[in-house]
Amino acid sequence: MSKLMNSGTFRLGDAAVARMGYGAMQLAGPGVFGPPRDRAAAMAVLRAAVEAGVNHIDTSDFYGPHITNQIIREALHPYADDLVIVTKVGARRGDDASWLPAQSPDELRSAVHDNLRNLGLDALDVVNLRIMGNVFEPGEGSIEPQFTALAELQQQGLIRHLGLSNATSTQVAEASRIAPVVCVQNHYNLVHRRDDALVDDLAGKGIAFVPFFPLGGFSPLQSDSLDAVAAGLRVTPMQVALAWLLARSPNVLLIPGTSSVGHLRENLAAADLVLPPDVLNALERIAAH
Repeated sequence: MSKLMNSGTFRLGDAAVARMGYGAMQLAGPGVFGPPRDRAAAMAVLRAAVEAGVNHIDTSDFYGPHITNQIIREALHPYADDLVIVTKVGARRGDDASWLPAQSPDELRSAVHDNLRNLGLDALDVVNLRIMGNVFEPGEGSIEPQFTALAELQQQGLIRHLGLSNATSTQVAEASRIAPVVCVQNHYNLVHRRDDALVDDLAGKGIAFVPFFPLGGFSPLQSDSLDAVAAGLRVTPMQVALAWLLARSPNVLLIPGTSSVGHLRENLAAADLVLPPDVLNALERIAAH
């Protein structure tokens, strides 16, 4: 059994995945745009992740664009039977590397076909609708036209499962009336706790919650306090942040990203880090600052 399984598994669609996964965003060039400086190194990170027991990879065809999915295909295809690749649609990249909305049904259908082609798949395991807000907060409003378009592609057999990214609880409820939602991917971490109630609600329904930016939005004081906790444990602040998320709720699935094999191994080691009660209490005090 993979060591990653020590932190348990949780159901993602019709598969049980290790709770420590991998996010492929950093495999593209600077600003998630253009090719990586070292394509062979990017492929080595993917192969090292899978060899270590990662069976949940998060990606998107607007990373690069197209490049990250092409690297995944080159490195890992044909894919292991237990590997779940989750992608997202709803944005596109401008020629100046800007992030632009691509939310019309036609744009969503085109994006799904781009993902299929570049990943070399006949059907996508999970597709998240990325709802355009700002980086750290979701945008409000109905997502019925967008999610319905994806549900139609699911009915056609091109998508197995659907999820949401950057969504409010209201949008999760709206989407769930159209088709089953198997995961929600939002900004959430030790200090950014807006989704506390949503995490618990989804856990009760057996739906995965996938936080991004595990260190995003920390104040300097919070960062300094986290550094001190990490130093006391002789681990990195990122490892503490990831271990806290794993301890937060059993439905939390992690997708830390990196373009370095060494950093990948540090992140994966957080699956074995057990935070004692006094450390958890200290971390809660950091969050309250």
